[in-house]
Amino acid sequence: MSLNEYVNNPDEAKEYWDRYRLFYLLLTLTAFIFVSRLWYLQIFSGSELRDFSDKNRLKEVKILAPRGLILDRDGQILVQNLLGFEAVVLPQYIENMEDLSSRIGTVLGVPTERVSQRITRSKRVNGPFSPVKIKEGLSRDEVVRLKKLRLDLPGLEIRETILRNYPLIENGAQLFGYVGEISKKQLPLLNKTYHGKLVLSQGDVIGKSGLEETLELNIRGQDGVSLVQVDAHGRETMTSTSPSIYSESLKNQEPTSGSHAVLTIDKDIQESAWKTTLQHQRIGGIIAMKTNGEVLAWTSSPSFDPNELSTSISAQTWSKLINDPFKPLRNKVIQDHASPGSTFKPLIAVAALQEKVITEHTIVAAPGVFYFGRRPYHDSIKGGHGNINVLTALEESSNVFFYKMGIALGVDKMYDYISSMGVGARTRIELDREVPGLMPNSKWKKDNIGEEWQPGENLSTAIGQGFVTSTLIQLAVAYNSIATEGQVVKPFVIRKIIDLDGKVLKEFNPTILRNLQEKQPNGVQISEKTFKLVKEGMRRVANGTKGTARFWKIPGVEYAGKTGTAQVMSFSADQIYSSCTSRPIQQRHHGWFIGYAPAENPEITVAVLAEHSCHGNTGAVPLFRDVVQAYYKKYHPEILESGSKMAKVKAQSPEKPISTEGE
Repeated sequence: MSLNEYVNNPDEAKEYWDRYRLFYLLLTLTAFIFVSRLWYLQIFSGSELRDFSDKNRLKEVKILAPRGLILDRDGQILVQNLLGFEAVVLPQYIENMEDLSSRIGTVLGVPTERVSQRITRSKRVNGPFSPVKIKEGLSRDEVVRLKKLRLDLPGLEIRETILRNYPLIENGAQLFGYVGEISKKQLPLLNKTYHGKLVLSQGDVIGKSGLEETLELNIRGQDGVSLVQVDAHGRETMTSTSPSIYSESLKNQEPTSGSHAVLTIDKDIQESAWKTTLQHQRIGGIIAMKTNGEVLAWTSSPSFDPNELSTSISAQTWSKLINDPFKPLRNKVIQDHASPGSTFKPLIAVAALQEKVITEHTIVAAPGVFYFGRRPYHDSIKGGHGNINVLTALEESSNVFFYKMGIALGVDKMYDYISSMGVGARTRIELDREVPGLMPNSKWKKDNIGEEWQPGENLSTAIGQGFVTSTLIQLAVAYNSIATEGQVVKPFVIRKIIDLDGKVLKEFNPTILRNLQEKQPNGVQISEKTFKLVKEGMRRVANGTKGTARFWKIPGVEYAGKTGTAQVMSFSADQIYSSCTSRPIQQRHHGWFIGYAPAENPEITVAVLAEHSCHGNTGAVPLFRDVVQAYYKKYHPEILESGSKMAKVKAQSPEKPISTEGE
């Protein structure tokens, strides 16, 4: 091969010139694209991309806003917030589930299986990126030990938190309610409920029941954001970096506390109501309210500890609550409706007197057994009450007397009067889930059961049995209308909403729904004289020589009311007068007492339901007495003091209480 073969030939080079130009053009175009892209990234989108970069290095940690306090009428705390720490696991950063669960469980005293189960369940229900709370309210020792573990356990965090605290514990739990985290399943439903008012995200804490739920929009604050520098595992780094070196769009945001709610509740009377409930070991409820509708006390028993439900409640505790036969989660004041029994009699007396079926002087025979057709209807005592008028019938609680009133009035006339007084309809108090109860009439039975009303059903209706059911709060409203001689009020428990400086944002005032001394749309109009006659009969219940509540006097205070014993099941003729206390608890009668004080110019109305306590006079009246006595001790101590001195002067031997099966 000669040397000339390796020498460049210009003619041959010309053959490749077009290819070189195309190559240079491609190089130039590629360089232009790279330069343009760099310009776009650095100049045009530099700020936006810097934000993304910063966000990859910074993690936004939500700072929960403190919920507003719930205060009583005097400014005493009923529901508050406490600062604390919680152990949280971020599932997406877990490297070894078994190791993490074991080591965390050892420190917190939680079984390894429970930790892993909680994380697994949260991943399934809420997704893999939702933080999982393992334990709230950590002790100082637990915080120190967990912080040491964080270095070896990616995904473990210790966070400061605000714990909702209920210092009254079980007292009023159903009224105050509780808070809890929103799950993935609940989120779309709640956002639909609060559409246009509130935007919620998974893991937010929200009121789940009671006033916590009712007041959500008022006492909920605005959450803040804290920026934390993290590593590739999402863990907070040891390097302290000021957020100011990052984009202006990334800033810490301080949380804003919610407004405070001031209730009509009086903490002192509330505690007295709960104390007497525990002392007498009663199942049921108490509501005490001023005659203008302001609720002073509200209890429901058995109860629960809302502090447990507001944290990570165990499956065992939850199972115990929902399987309890006496339903501690139910608010017995507005959700349990039962036959009112003899507490219905004053309402029937109002109708009978106003319709002129009887007058104050009318004498009615009340034997031990009354036959309607072939069926016997028994009185409250075996021998009956003899020939009596309406005042004696109320004082001694005669069934037969009111059987006859039921026959004379008929169900539709009874319905007109008693529904006007508030029985069988929601009171429209602020709390959700109130049930209406039932005051039947002939149309209701035809529409709902498909049968005609039978004349014999008038008898059971007249003594608060049969189809009749009422809630505790409805009877309180009805009796209050007698106490005030016609004013049907709307009960309310929220007095005002105030900001952090005490400025009133919203205020709620007493509301009179109707005045029964004025003619109602259904034709009912009740005279002052009728009210006064029934009030006298109710005064004798507590102060008469044969009154069913006469053994529970309050020194210096004359009160009025009516006992009631409502059967929870039917009994044969030979069983009806048998000992109630010897039966299994679920078969024992409910005891009622609804009354007001003082008998003249009433200030406070109190309704008590003592479920399965057998008798109204021994099961419910003592609780009424204790609540009224607490009211007078706080607001009229001079009356109690004067009454005690008079009682000592008289030095009378106290009588012993009796049990009357059917009052």
